[in-house]
Amino acid sequence: MSTPNGIDPSVPPSGTGCAECDALGGWWFHLRRCAQCGHIGCCDDSQGKHATEHAKNSGHPVIRSFEPGETWFWDYNTSSIIESGPELAPPVSHPATQSTPGPADRVPSNWTELLG
Repeated sequence: MSTPNGIDPSVPPSGTGCAECDALGGWWFHLRRCAQCGHIGCCDDSQGKHATEHAKNSGHPVIRSFEPGETWFWDYNTSSIIESGPELAPPVSHPATQSTPGPADRVPSNWTELLG
């Protein structure tokens, strides 16, 4: 089976949290991993929407969930979910001990209101 365009299974993730949120001292709701370069960004339900921003700025069209137990991919070019794809370089999710939303010490007490 060939690897779909926009996916490089050999590239490890950039870290365990959203790169931009970490740089700004912010927080995220869920995490997404660029399937091409490994960049970790926050989901569109997060305030920063950094995964989508990365896809737009880089031209990398496919992300994968970086949440424990989730294996789906999303293709921005077709606006469609890809139920399964190649196994990516580990780790395949943030640590199970990492809070969602996270990181725990930066999540405001009114986080649900902020996402609404």
